[in-house]
Amino acid sequence: MTGKTLWPLRTVVPSRAAKCIPLIRQVTGKRWKHKTHRLRSNTRQNGAGLTPTEEGYHKAMGNRQVQMIAIGGAIGTGLFLGAGARLQMAGPALALVYLVCGIFSFFILRALGELVLHRPSSGSFVSYAREFLGEKAAYVAGWMYFVNWAMTGIVDITAVALYMHYWGAFGDVPQWVFALGALAIVGTMNMIGVKWFAEMEFWFALVKVLAIVVFLVVGTVYLGSGKPLDGNATGFHLITDNGGFFPHGLLPALVLVQGVVFAFASIELVGTAAGECKDPQTMVPKAINSVIWRIGLFYVGSVVLLVLLLPWTAYQAGQSPFVTFFSKLGVPYIGSIMNIVVLTAALSSLNSGLYCTGRILRSMAMGGSAPKFMSKMSRQHVPYAGIMATLVVYVVGVFLNYLVPSQVFEIVLNFASLGIIASWAFIMVCQLRLRKAIKEGQAADVSFKLPGAPFTSWLTLLFLLSVLVLMAFDYPNGTYTIASLPLIAILLVAGWYGVRKRVAEIHRTAP
Repeated sequence: MTGKTLWPLRTVVPSRAAKCIPLIRQVTGKRWKHKTHRLRSNTRQNGAGLTPTEEGYHKAMGNRQVQMIAIGGAIGTGLFLGAGARLQMAGPALALVYLVCGIFSFFILRALGELVLHRPSSGSFVSYAREFLGEKAAYVAGWMYFVNWAMTGIVDITAVALYMHYWGAFGDVPQWVFALGALAIVGTMNMIGVKWFAEMEFWFALVKVLAIVVFLVVGTVYLGSGKPLDGNATGFHLITDNGGFFPHGLLPALVLVQGVVFAFASIELVGTAAGECKDPQTMVPKAINSVIWRIGLFYVGSVVLLVLLLPWTAYQAGQSPFVTFFSKLGVPYIGSIMNIVVLTAALSSLNSGLYCTGRILRSMAMGGSAPKFMSKMSRQHVPYAGIMATLVVYVVGVFLNYLVPSQVFEIVLNFASLGIIASWAFIMVCQLRLRKAIKEGQAADVSFKLPGAPFTSWLTLLFLLSVLVLMAFDYPNGTYTIASLPLIAILLVAGWYGVRKRVAEIHRTAP
């Protein structure tokens, strides 16, 4: 191949690797330039149908694992732990906030689905940013996504520590001890190969799903029985007698949107997993289409049921509302059992974060946007260098749990939200550029599309922008986070000047 931009054609590759990427581009020898769709150096494929960033990975994920990872990505710390504090802030209106954010999350996933069927990649949307927007965009997308998962990981290890304090026997143990222990466990899990990661994540996700299902069943039965709970009769009067649907007014519910966005922070994991699954063309659409009803059932349904069973004032920050409910039932050990479940959810999220960042950092290193050593793979076909780099950042979270244990969750939550918003925005922009390239005949059409695009694409971008605006009203943490945007921009610009020569060299010498 030449180092030029090439006209993309689709063809079937009769190779084993083609099971995951059955359609690839061939070279016609003609130079092709277009401002909306340029295939960058690291998106060109070799004879096996793999881009350089995909070489070395095992296509080991099956349908069962991909489906459960998609479910698990939509159920995490944001629901199990964050819902308690959010119910305090917004009351029953939290259900509506979850619904609105869930709809836009579905749009983002469908946009990602278009990109995945265009070209499955473990580099996920960072790889697509490189293809459609260039190396500068890939650089920004990659490092903002790293910020997302770096901060999310700190949230997760903090959640583990808080969950452990539920048991009185551990009440005097410092948070940082549990944070460090969680780090050691998931770090080991991510080093033993993608097959084992997928299998463990399957069981982690299954535990989370079963926990929510058990709550929904038990809660519905209890609500239907008409029995009082904790001295209060259950039912809609718990909403009307405690300030109505918007007990604190509309503004707190709106401000809460930026925190709820964090609850869906892992939904894009299915895009990264597509690069290591056996048949993404079939598995990914099925997984994505099932997300919307899961969000409606697990998030909206759970919150509605919670406020019908107990006054919303009974839930508190620092404790899962599900643990609160089961503890009020008075069944021996049920609160502890549920606490183990939510502890598993936090470990699952942390595990997924390491999986994503290791592969994203490797994709960036292959393009020159990250240090070269992060491109290294282990004998188990794991991008261990990127994973180790992320673990080093997570150690900062251990120190935060030591220095400011009562504030660390909210501090890093806001910075994680910045990374999430940036990542999702890049997905939508890349999807718009793909649509334009398809319309102009410069990319093959895909069968799995975002409904209502480009209107829904632009509407989602407007929603993400509004989340940034709302963050500014969340004083003090959200306000300070928005105020830090100029500093983040300066750091990104300075970093780009540090890597641009290597990026240019890699692009120039690419085969």
